[in-house]
Amino acid sequence: MGRFLLKRLANYLVLILVATTLAYVVASTALNPRARYDGSNPPVPTEGIDQTLTAYGVNDEDPLLGRYLDWMGGVLTGDFGDSLRYVGQSVNDIIRQHLPYSATIGALAYLLALVIGLAAGIIAALRQNSNFDYSAMAVAMLGLSVPNFVLGPILVLVFALGLFILPPARWGGVSGVILPVITLAAIYAAYIARLTRAGMLEVMRSDYIRTARAKGLNEKVVLLKHGLRGGIIPVVSYTGPALAALLAGTVVVERIFSIPGLGNIFIQAVLNRDEPLVLGIVAFLSILIMVFNLIVDISYGFLDPRIRYE
Repeated sequence: MGRFLLKRLANYLVLILVATTLAYVVASTALNPRARYDGSNPPVPTEGIDQTLTAYGVNDEDPLLGRYLDWMGGVLTGDFGDSLRYVGQSVNDIIRQHLPYSATIGALAYLLALVIGLAAGIIAALRQNSNFDYSAMAVAMLGLSVPNFVLGPILVLVFALGLFILPPARWGGVSGVILPVITLAAIYAAYIARLTRAGMLEVMRSDYIRTARAKGLNEKVVLLKHGLRGGIIPVVSYTGPALAALLAGTVVVERIFSIPGLGNIFIQAVLNRDEPLVLGIVAFLSILIMVFNLIVDISYGFLDPRIRYE
């Protein structure tokens, strides 16, 4: 186990370095902070541009490699730098301030998606080629086909502007998270349902399942103790990156429902050419994805006894 963890940590560290390096090169090329101070924004005077950028740590005379090494050194120590747009605030503080909104919506959405997707997928696999199977997979395909930016306004139109039972947007109270959670959960529930069905169909036809039945074990025990552990491995694999993306913020849903999460802040940072904030969110998301993937890799051995850590 120790050697396995060290190998995985080394691999993920390399992947994080690659991802953050690519993000830095793209952001440094596309998000030139000086372009924001070209006189198009009245609150910022055109005079004193160089002094302002220098105060924020932006100096075009510094070589790109040197600035990258300085930034990467901060990332390795957990310091993502200071924002250009939000004066006096560090990127760490901004992420810490807005992450709870995204994390709450994302966790609730994925919990709902797991409940619906696992239940639908298991029942569809056990009742293969039945009316429920066809209906569940048809609904799942519909969920995959309808994007968030279409489903969200539809839900607002029906439940907020039509039935007047839920608020259309803004953060506040239990009722304010229902529509965002449903909008986020729909596509994930569809994926989980299809993955669960495929995994369960494969596992329930395995030799060890037939052996368990031949020994006279109860069908419920066969399903829950032997079949389910192997059948949900595809869902576990999908959960790592999906949950990381959800917790870090979903841009479309947060914009539709005016949720002040990381996704919304990320869009504002791009529009404001706030390079440190963009890079900080990208680096944070990369690290989060690697951490969840590491947890998923470790969980394989507990779910499937055939998997060994080497």
